[in-house]
Amino acid sequence: MNSSNIIIHTPILVLYYSRHGSTRKLAELIGQGIDSVAGCEARLRTVPAVSTVTEASAPEVPVEGAPYVELTDLLECAGLALGSPTRFGNMAAAMKYFWDGTSTDWLAGTLAGKPACVFTSTGSLHGGQESTLMSMMTPLLHHGMLVMGLPYTLPELMTTSSGGTPYGASHWSGMNGNLAISAESRTLAIAQGRRLAETALKLKTALNPGQRGA
Repeated sequence: MNSSNIIIHTPILVLYYSRHGSTRKLAELIGQGIDSVAGCEARLRTVPAVSTVTEASAPEVPVEGAPYVELTDLLECAGLALGSPTRFGNMAAAMKYFWDGTSTDWLAGTLAGKPACVFTSTGSLHGGQESTLMSMMTPLLHHGMLVMGLPYTLPELMTTSSGGTPYGASHWSGMNGNLAISAESRTLAIAQGRRLAETALKLKTALNPGQRGA
């Protein structure tokens, strides 16, 4: 077989936590951007909710939406998009709880060298979008990931009034989570997914020059 015809399958993990559905919608848009890149496939996963005493409080299988993430998803992915609603300017406890349990993967370097990005939604316009995005970057940096933002070559960053930052895609969902994602935020989320997938594919191809995506 000609080595130039070897097909590589490139799964990109979109890991999110969503309480009212807004962050999930962003995750789906980022997944749409990932799927638009030939050779890449979005793998949407979520994390269980936790109680106020940080014990798992969700059913073993989600009632709706994406399956729960497993540590094998971290091993198999070529890139990661991480999303959470804000909790007082920080990622949600459920997402923090998951990352606190990844020390084995940290020691093994499972995610080292892989590209990553972050996204969030907030109930108020100035409810901590940027600080939440930066809080999610911290564990990714500790895992050795290559954290990416959104470039100002995307004109929507200059025109959006409902979300979207150079740190990552975001959305102002309103107090009850009933505000629709704006056209600008939608464009930025899709662009972020596409940029992540293109970067992951380039990195993987560079490490395996005889392979190509399809």
